[in-house]
Amino acid sequence: MAINKVKINSDIELKDRLVAINRVTKVTKGGRTFTFSAIVVVGNENGIIGWGLGKAGEVTAAIAKGVESAKKNLVQVPVLKGTVPHEATAKFGGAEVLIMPASHGTGVVAGGAMRAVLDSVGVTDCLAKSKGSSNPHNLVKATIAALCEMRDAKTVAANRGVSVEKVFRG
Repeated sequence: MAINKVKINSDIELKDRLVAINRVTKVTKGGRTFTFSAIVVVGNENGIIGWGLGKAGEVTAAIAKGVESAKKNLVQVPVLKGTVPHEATAKFGGAEVLIMPASHGTGVVAGGAMRAVLDSVGVTDCLAKSKGSSNPHNLVKATIAALCEMRDAKTVAANRGVSVEKVFRG
């Protein structure tokens, strides 16, 4: 599995989506200290996606740190006519995801954390199922891992050294 890392340019318009916020309490002898962690997904809705985790004393600062972290690990994934090229599964921690292509007009059939990732990458029609843990951190990481496994027909043909037509003939 080759992950296609992307360097960010100033001309890439990235949109950020907040997946989950978690309030963490630390009990000290002086009382309780509240901090926030935010998991954020950024994407250009055209095949580029990244995720980040931000932790801070305030929600807005945690989200801003998450966006900056997400911009540092962007990956390129193939999106063909608004759907994924083929079926893929991935597992991260206790979360396991299954992503399948769907015909035009189906929409994104997915849960909360997976929907944010698929919308950010630009998928408009697909079927997705999450099994196991519903932890948003692990679901985001498993969904991006499944998307990174995707290969389009041009990539497969180039790797095999044959034409695109021969890839579909078998």
